[in-house]
Amino acid sequence: MDNEQLDKTDLLILKYLQENGRITIKDLSLKVHLSPTPVFERVRRLESSGVIERYTTVLNAAKLGQGFIVFCSVRLRRMGKEIANDFVNRVKDIPEVAECYNISGDFDYLLKVYAPDMRYYNEFLINTLGTIESLGSVQSSFVMNPIKTSAGIPLR
Repeated sequence: MDNEQLDKTDLLILKYLQENGRITIKDLSLKVHLSPTPVFERVRRLESSGVIERYTTVLNAAKLGQGFIVFCSVRLRRMGKEIANDFVNRVKDIPEVAECYNISGDFDYLLKVYAPDMRYYNEFLINTLGTIESLGSVQSSFVMNPIKTSAGIPLR
């Protein structure tokens, strides 16, 4: 299923589900002006087609003592299929890494890392990331003030 197969009602359903994944079918049907049964069927179709990948809960990192956010740009010593796969598999198992992207430009990967403070991040950098053999260099950018954070996708 691609965007061309989604009608305005599907997009509205997705918009409201992004805002509140716990909205009931009844409340969702009121918002999109359809009865509950067709809304339920549409949601199931969106789930089974993979448009809706999963439902999640957004947590407050600061209230959980993980409010120190770092974007960590990583360059590998050299690039190759085995080296890249090893790096990706290692990073997937690191709980502090919330997101990892393979990027173009001066660096190979961009990591979003949560930590309690600078001292913890420094230890993480040395004792966790630093143990990855293929790691070449790291550039850390520390979030001073999050301006806009959203897990949502803009829908048109």
